Amino acid sequence: MTTTSRTPAPCFDALLDRAVRGELGPAPSTRRISVAFTTSQAARHDGRRGGYRNEVLSLRLGRAVGSCAVEPGALPAGVAEACAGTDVAALLAHPLLPVRVAALDAYLTDVTPHTPAHGAQPVTVPAGNSLERSRARATAVVDLLDVAADATVLVVGVVNSLLYELRSRGLRAIPCDLKGGTTDWGEPVRTDALKEIGHCDAVLASGMTLGNGTFDPLRRGALEHRRPLVMFAQTGSAVLPRFLGAGVTAVCAEPYPFFWLDGGPGTVHRYRADDGGPGTIHRYRTDDGGTS
Repeated sequence: MTTTSRTPAPCFDALLDRAVRGELGPAPSTRRISVAFTTSQAARHDGRRGGYRNEVLSLRLGRAVGSCAVEPGALPAGVAEACAGTDVAALLAHPLLPVRVAALDAYLTDVTPHTPAHGAQPVTVPAGNSLERSRARATAVVDLLDVAADATVLVVGVVNSLLYELRSRGLRAIPCDLKGGTTDWGEPVRTDALKEIGHCDAVLASGMTLGNGTFDPLRRGALEHRRPLVMFAQTGSAVLPRFLGAGVTAVCAEPYPFFWLDGGPGTVHRYRADDGGPGTIHRYRTDDGGTS
């Protein structure tokens, strides 16, 4: 195993400001978004009690795609059309937070793609039906938790496959989501994650917290309570690794295309902060000297 160091960001706005000033790569005013699109999805897996919907804004910058999930119907009409052809600097200053997140994600994915050279450990999500692929992704995410066998995990952004995976390992979950509701087991879903951090051993949170503005308070809460924070990220997959060592313990990054878009194999990229210092990231080496 080898490591690479990168100064962690103190908060999302500070990272955004560094990008705007050209400290993270080429001047964003010189880069333009070629394609902008939204993906709207509804899912109801066999054997599950309920379903869910997703809506994601995605921006393409060269070979990179950056994304931010939003609540269905939250984006005003014409956002994608307005983003297409616009320079990244303008989108990093856009009044809508999801646009700023997607633009920063596209920029950072282009500057620091998910490769072993940048600290990523690729994990294959095998081909299968929607539920099989959801469970495989959940396994890759939960594997990042380093907790005792009887630990309690606060899950921010309820994903039933993650709850199933935690239960299968004997871990207790505190489900939390701004929408509230109940889980597949009839458990109430809490709505205030900050009130629950003191009652858990670790936090597992969705990248959607970036897009709704709750990420930084959650990260600060995890730091204050000394709780490990693991992020699973379709939103901001290249943004969240920048917080490793600054309150984020590990990230399972899943850039577009997401596992739910087709039945073929795909890849997620796992990152861990190293105990050796802020911003240090593990790179995993296989026995034959390659990376995995």
